[in-house]
Amino acid sequence: MKQVRGFSLLEVLITLVLTAIGIIGIVAMQSRSIQYTQNSVERNTAITLTNELIEIIRSNPDDVFDQVLPDYPINSALKSDSIFFKAKGEDFATEADDCESPAAASSAQELRDCWVAKAKTRLPEGDTLFDSDAYVCRSSTPGTCDDKGSAIEIQLAWSSRGEGACLTAAGGESDVCTFSTRVEP
Repeated sequence: MKQVRGFSLLEVLITLVLTAIGIIGIVAMQSRSIQYTQNSVERNTAITLTNELIEIIRSNPDDVFDQVLPDYPINSALKSDSIFFKAKGEDFATEADDCESPAAASSAQELRDCWVAKAKTRLPEGDTLFDSDAYVCRSSTPGTCDDKGSAIEIQLAWSSRGEGACLTAAGGESDVCTFSTRVEP
């Protein structure tokens, strides 16, 4: 009796198919991983930009509060209108087209304008989405710009590089990502 050694053609083909399916899965997972990493970088950029604006606002209390130190014991009574406030779908009331140097900025408006220029250039499609979807406003409840309350709400928006990469508040997917935060300056 003769023993057969080695693999049959059928076993080799099954091995090749299973290996190809595994490689295709790994490639798909890698491309999705790259997309998630890019979205994370963009979200971190939005968080950093938001923190920078908060610090600019805090360093210029005269442009945000009606009553400021040292004339009053505490900063209080947020102004209803400030150079830092921007409604969704609108531009800032007075906005310079460019920023020569953030280090050379001497006024609150120049600091804000340099921040705006940075936000528009660092976020994907920032120039378009900054005007249409971003806002800075007084807010008494999250998601509302009602010109009430003691909190300032900031929202930045950018375009994701992958289809449906961002979740909406309703739980759906969108190509436009947003980051919102509320702060009591």
